[in-house]
Amino acid sequence: MSSIPFVDLSFQHQPLEAEFEQCFKTVMAQGTFILKADLAAFEMAFATASGSVHGVGVASGTDAIALGLRACGIGPGDEVLAPANTFIATLIGILRTGATPVLVDCDPDTALIDLDAAAAAITPRTAAIVPVHLYGQMVDPDALCTLATAHHLLLFEDAAQAHLAQRGGRTAGSLGTAAAYSFYPSKNLGCFGDGGMVITADDAIARTVRTYRNYGAAEKYVHSDWGTNSRLDNLQAAILNQKLPHLKDWNAVRNKIAQQYDHGLAPLAAHGIRPLVNASGAGHIYHLYVIRVDATARVNRDQLRDRLTAQGIQTGIHYPIPCHLQPAYHPLGYQAGNFPHAEHLAQSILSLPMYPGLTPAQIQTVITAIQTAVTA
Repeated sequence: MSSIPFVDLSFQHQPLEAEFEQCFKTVMAQGTFILKADLAAFEMAFATASGSVHGVGVASGTDAIALGLRACGIGPGDEVLAPANTFIATLIGILRTGATPVLVDCDPDTALIDLDAAAAAITPRTAAIVPVHLYGQMVDPDALCTLATAHHLLLFEDAAQAHLAQRGGRTAGSLGTAAAYSFYPSKNLGCFGDGGMVITADDAIARTVRTYRNYGAAEKYVHSDWGTNSRLDNLQAAILNQKLPHLKDWNAVRNKIAQQYDHGLAPLAAHGIRPLVNASGAGHIYHLYVIRVDATARVNRDQLRDRLTAQGIQTGIHYPIPCHLQPAYHPLGYQAGNFPHAEHLAQSILSLPMYPGLTPAQIQTVITAIQTAVTA
């Protein structure tokens, strides 16, 4: 029995091995490991590709959220809207500014933040909204910008899963005042460790994030702000810059894989298997391909996962516990039942294998295994 991994980066990495080796040799020969030309080149290239002006490389996506929000003026006393169904890094980034996260429910069909619920949660203390472009699909740009503008909210995008995603003619990261990205290895654009970036068109915000990431020092040994050590290493930046020209093609491959999944799984809707809705067409970059296992299915989500595992098909759950039910965040005061859509999705979603290099035969194997589980 052949195994189908959940993620396999070899298709992307093997053709670029010579380029990666040259990155290592060049950086080592020059001895330029921190805050040098390779980083600046990637910062500019990625910001430009994302439709923005400045990129500031930091140590992780979490730091990108925390330092980016702080540079935008978010801090103690502010409330920040965010979806309950996101990776915990979104919540951590908000909390690190001293602000209070105000969580809202999601759309059950796309899993994206419910903007009507967000509007209903606005109070006089609400200063910002952090929409999460989840699984590679953007939140509706027009509706999002309209909401932020109408209520005078800072719009700060969590685009950690949405590298070059598009919707309605707009690119992720270009909508708001600033945006945060992660370059964790399994992202559509990933480095060989942890990494992140803040992009913005605002000169002052970019300058401030650069100061924060480097101990609060705009110049060496002059610490004008309370900062931290959060810098994207030159070696990681050089590697990312080798991968960036291939990103659009890799994203297009992911979208094509999703189309095969969609077509093959469509007959299973009557048996309780439904992919999350793509409202972005070719602009959805499918960091993850996620299905819902409804109560009408012959098996529940966990049973389906076990059956796929038994056949060598790896899967994931993103995410099994919503933020508001995580033990560490009980002090925020949320309870089970507060966000029913997020809670239901946590019990019913399953992420299928998705990466460039996944073959049509492998995709069909996954589809057939699901079909057998829910119809046989």
